[in-house]
Amino acid sequence: MKLRVIHETVYQYTPAVQNAQHMAHLRPRTGVVQRVLTHALQIDPAPAQCEATQDVFGNTRAFFSLPFTHERLLVRAETLLETTPPPPAPPGEPWEAVRERLAYRRGMPYHPATEFSFASPYIPRHADFVAYAQASFAPGRPLMEAARDLMARIHADFAYTANATDAGTPALESLRLRRGVCQDFAHVMVGCLRSLGLAARYVSGYLLTAPPPGQPRLVGADASHAWVSVWSPAAGQDGNTPDSAAWWDLDPTNDRAAGEDYVTLAIGRDYADVSPLRGVIHGGDHHVLQVGVTVEPVAATAPVAQSLAPALTPPTAPENPG
Repeated sequence: MKLRVIHETVYQYTPAVQNAQHMAHLRPRTGVVQRVLTHALQIDPAPAQCEATQDVFGNTRAFFSLPFTHERLLVRAETLLETTPPPPAPPGEPWEAVRERLAYRRGMPYHPATEFSFASPYIPRHADFVAYAQASFAPGRPLMEAARDLMARIHADFAYTANATDAGTPALESLRLRRGVCQDFAHVMVGCLRSLGLAARYVSGYLLTAPPPGQPRLVGADASHAWVSVWSPAAGQDGNTPDSAAWWDLDPTNDRAAGEDYVTLAIGRDYADVSPLRGVIHGGDHHVLQVGVTVEPVAATAPVAQSLAPALTPPTAPENPG
């Protein structure tokens, strides 16, 4: 499937900002089931400096600086990419066996997945997560079977409610509220898995949605999305097997596995690692934020746009499959 993603963010500041430094995670990853064809980043006003690098998780991030007075900031990313259906996840080993693989043993090699079994700023390892998850994780149950059951329970038990939480709501608070948005659903599921000693990643991205029957697709009416990636290696999988083969994406907001209609933007421990746009500003006591996201299918015969005009395309960091 060929998709076009446009993510536009506009800040209006009062009074004007004197200077600012920003970081953007707006270039989707290239991996086994997703390939970026073109990407362009437009920033207005034009920054004095813009540089793209890779973070520790393999995400591309763009740093840009605006060391001058400005009342408005526009950041617009447009990406054309191809996606393919991921293979179905096998049931996996019993969840306790996977937990044992991640357990620390002196002198044993460190596995990269272990990084995603620890607590993170928004997601502690906590007994409340264990208590909620236990109904899904019976002794000896295959990990992915248990994870899918946990996903279904979160989908059923939690109400999708806009404005019940915000970007800074901790996962334990989301668990207590039993409501929130995709970020909260993903944080809770990650918290449950990690609190059991398993590895889980927070995934930010986009989902292709269909307009209501008979209605046109509205530009800017979509939104960014979040889901969970679970580390479940196959029996006998060793260090020579690509790590990407052991991660399986589940979406508790929609109670389904991620498919070719999903676009992975960035992966991290929680939302703090993958925020689409964040920064430090001097001035601008008040601001108005507008965000518009468009995800649309592109006909196979459609021409591939090379760039936006006017556009600033920072140097591209090497892609990291996964």
